Amino acid sequence: MEPVVDAASIVVVGSGLAGYSLARELRRLDAAVPLTILSRDEGSFYSKPMLSNALASAKTAAQIASASPQQMAIQLNARIVVGVEVDGIDTAGRILHAGGEAIRYSKLVLALGADPITVPLEGDAAHEVMQINDLAAYAHFRDAINGKKTVALLGAGLIGCEFANDLIAAGYEVHVIDPAAWPLGRLLPEDAARELQSALAAGGVRWHLGTTASAVSRVASRLRVDLGDGSALVTDVVLSAIGLRPRTQLAQRSGLKTNRGIVTDRCLQTSATDVYALGDCAEVDGRTLPYVLPIMQAARALAKTLAGTPTPVVYPAMPVVVKTPLMPVVICPPSTLSGSWRVQREAGGIEARFEDETGNLLGYALVGSAVSRKQALTKLVPPVLA
Repeated sequence: MEPVVDAASIVVVGSGLAGYSLARELRRLDAAVPLTILSRDEGSFYSKPMLSNALASAKTAAQIASASPQQMAIQLNARIVVGVEVDGIDTAGRILHAGGEAIRYSKLVLALGADPITVPLEGDAAHEVMQINDLAAYAHFRDAINGKKTVALLGAGLIGCEFANDLIAAGYEVHVIDPAAWPLGRLLPEDAARELQSALAAGGVRWHLGTTASAVSRVASRLRVDLGDGSALVTDVVLSAIGLRPRTQLAQRSGLKTNRGIVTDRCLQTSATDVYALGDCAEVDGRTLPYVLPIMQAARALAKTLAGTPTPVVYPAMPVVVKTPLMPVVICPPSTLSGSWRVQREAGGIEARFEDETGNLLGYALVGSAVSRKQALTKLVPPVLA
């Protein structure tokens, strides 16, 4: 029988940006409530968005981490348990099963993050395709590309474009493969995307758009990537960056309602009383928003709720800065697809406005010199959740 641990009134599962941000916000409101944070990895605090733009500056995994779990435990006056997997949750008994312990909680927060989506590939080297979703994976990738020349990137979305820019800035030859007709296909209208595509191509990126990778095979010391259009390329390393899927498995096993993510209301409570979800794993009022600003907004609101003042999360217009220095991009995604893009070119940039049929601004995309208007346009975009 598992030993029962009454170590915490509040338990947070996850030590990423969501989990640690919540803990910091909670400590501003309540310095004394017992708090335990469970981490599946080694528990250092770092900004995950840095993983896609740290290569050009030659940052190691240790340099990206800004605090150790021991330092975070002191800062947060919290018990931090690292390297532990949560096996299940007894929501009726308010007990979490993890690491051979049964941990009682009064309130539980699932800040589980998201897993990289894996592309099904043929070939004897399909298992060698790499993904970067944490510090350990970043360190492994840096070791893999050390002394190498060429990287093939699967995915031309936000993270894929950021890695492409970072890798060519670090001196690598980069091939980007994506089934869409242009990069950032889900976020940018074509004219704006082509501007980014041209800038990265001028920097050295070789685009393979409108096709997918079908197989990865070992050819002596290198890798051959076969594409769906019948062509092939040879590379040293293959990195997959095609998107993330919210981690919902634990919630499903524990009987919580899930959809794309762990379903929550505006106060971030799941279908179980006093169990909350936050960050990339959460589907808040029907929305999954895997970006920094929504996480920070949600962490502040949830901290107030946990401290005794139920507070629905409010999402203002939240622009996303794409880290592609060769061609700066800022996107404020519209909260609805009912509208159309109006694109205006200017010297050195593009301003694209997503408007409804009466001309109301619902979102925007700024490229190049137009990014200087981010603040002014953001003020005109309606909130995502008011």
